[in-house]
Amino acid sequence: MNLRVQNSTQLPLVVDLDGTLISADLLWESVFMLIKQNPLYLFVLPIWLWRGKAHLKTEIAARVTIDAQGLPYREDFLAFLQAEKANGREIVLVTAAAEPFAQAIAAHIGLFDAVYSSSADTNLAAHRKALLLTETYGPKGFDYAGNDRADIPVFEVANRAIVVAPDGAADKFQRQTNSQRFDGSAATWKTYAKMLRVHQWLKNLLVFVPAVLAHEIFEPTVFLTSLAGFVAFCAAASSFYIINDLLDLPLDRRHPTKRNRPFANGIVSIPFGLTVSAALLAIVVGISFFLPPLFAAVIGIYVLTTAAYSFAIKRMLLIDVLCLAGLYSLRLLAGKAAANLPPSFWLIAFGLFFFLSLALVKRYVELQSSKVDDRDRVAGRGYRPEDLQIVGQSGLSAAFAAALVLSLYIQSEVVSDLYSEPWLIWPLVPIVLYINVRIWILAHRREMHEDPVVFIATDWRSQLVVGFGALLMLVGTVM
Repeated sequence: MNLRVQNSTQLPLVVDLDGTLISADLLWESVFMLIKQNPLYLFVLPIWLWRGKAHLKTEIAARVTIDAQGLPYREDFLAFLQAEKANGREIVLVTAAAEPFAQAIAAHIGLFDAVYSSSADTNLAAHRKALLLTETYGPKGFDYAGNDRADIPVFEVANRAIVVAPDGAADKFQRQTNSQRFDGSAATWKTYAKMLRVHQWLKNLLVFVPAVLAHEIFEPTVFLTSLAGFVAFCAAASSFYIINDLLDLPLDRRHPTKRNRPFANGIVSIPFGLTVSAALLAIVVGISFFLPPLFAAVIGIYVLTTAAYSFAIKRMLLIDVLCLAGLYSLRLLAGKAAANLPPSFWLIAFGLFFFLSLALVKRYVELQSSKVDDRDRVAGRGYRPEDLQIVGQSGLSAAFAAALVLSLYIQSEVVSDLYSEPWLIWPLVPIVLYINVRIWILAHRREMHEDPVVFIATDWRSQLVVGFGALLMLVGTVM
């Protein structure tokens, strides 16, 4: 921060809201809150916008309530405002946000002597904001804290500018004028990796499983098409992880760990996230043109199902976990489609039960850590804490059903055709049971703190038994 201070402490200090006091944009956030309430609002929003941005904000604010306490405030700048207030300075909030949002935040902060905000017919931004402040306090009669290009007209009529977490235009202004400055948290490659949830790409390795089980993975064409399918699923998954995070912002900010996600803590902006999401979907479409039509159909179903899950299904009792199990199984189907391999009833049946068990683990852990009363729903879910026992029983049942399907598969003629010594792969049954039941035991002990699929891919014990199973399959093939 530039510590140069001018003698203007007797002048009102006017503060912008979006991007300045908070590292968020309330218009974008309220749009996603509205869409989450009812996706059909997507068709109404353009009509409201056609009548003007001020009208759009008013209509949304009439239907959406923000959680002022959970917003990502810029703590260093807020501490500065509190110090100025303690010294007797008048602090004023002037924002282009809708009045209900501005008033809710002002009431929560408790610092502001006056609040000015957008109305139904006036979007209080840029030159309109500058005109209001000049008329109210006179030219150079106030100091102003802002963060972006829209604030430059206000900086120019203020006595002193305070630039907070600036965009490119505001950064240039600050450097030219040597204004006081507060820097925001900068995004790093780790931030973007967290936004894309790169660690979740491990799940998409399932695309390779059909080619591995069919002993075709070392065929160059099969490998390359499977690799292309893997990349497409990574892009599709990350695209909707972004959308899911934007829809869940209020919930994530109340979660002990999800509150650190890039959108929840405000390090990454919503427009940037939407741009990346759209670019990833474009990659999916591009790759699909070079793979068989069946692959395009499968990944299309995956995209539509994922969208439905993000908007509605995740809040439906049991339908959510069945959907998650189906999404994992679609990866297996896509692997077969990409490599032009025949569909396998055994693989899909095993995958449905196995991944249903893991999906139920996720809900079991969420119910364990829930702070609500037994008969109250967990936020954003269709479950109540009193469902814990039945969720656990259902998950273990699904685990044993997966092992049963695998046992029947090993006894089928398909295995006899693929393996010269089928008896060598019988240990796969206890291996699958070990992996799945161990996860449930760890969850019961409250020692499972991550996605179970990612846990399997990163846990050394699971890796060891999976490697042993792979070795048995290899030996059973070549003997």
